[in-house]
Amino acid sequence: MFTGIITGLGRIVAIQSLGSSSDHGKRLTIETPAGYLDDVGLGDSIALNGACMTAVSLDTANNRFAIDISAESLDKTTGLAETGIINLEKALRAHDRLGGHIVAGHVDGIGSITHFAEVGESWELRIQAPQELAKYMAYKGSITVNGVSLTVNQVMDLPDHAGCEISINLIPHTVQNTALGQLTTGSKVNLEIDLIARYVERMLQDTSKDIRKA
Repeated sequence: MFTGIITGLGRIVAIQSLGSSSDHGKRLTIETPAGYLDDVGLGDSIALNGACMTAVSLDTANNRFAIDISAESLDKTTGLAETGIINLEKALRAHDRLGGHIVAGHVDGIGSITHFAEVGESWELRIQAPQELAKYMAYKGSITVNGVSLTVNQVMDLPDHAGCEISINLIPHTVQNTALGQLTTGSKVNLEIDLIARYVERMLQDTSKDIRKA
């Protein structure tokens, strides 16, 4: 589990194919800030742009670790198939502060940036979310964008089943200390909906047909 509070900026510096066909995944080598890996062990979970991955090798002397990502995960995420800056978050420990919201590290869909510009001292970020995620977006609700826990300030449903557009306010600290500052109009981002919204949606479904007497 994670909180959506980014603990470091990393960089994908190498990508190696794990096989010769499109059914094979990739091994990514990620460079981290100095000392970032001091408390990380093999098999630990680290979220890359919001996608939970497992450290399969560590090179602490050179501040690098590697993860294996399947072809399925590459297909369902964005920003992990090329070199560049990414958001990093280590898995939540039982005694840590829950500074953002409960994040599973499972990407639910890919959004598209429709607007990103300064407004006063802050930045307005607008994202078009796909139709299947639109019902989970709520005013003042939580959303994870490339691993960052954010608050939705506005939701506008779009016509023709095109999903919805959400507006988010980013303070300068977030822009400066996460990879969100690299985004431009048209950029793709990983989205994870609020975990509580999943359960609410499930509870509202009619499950009477699934009930069986013991």
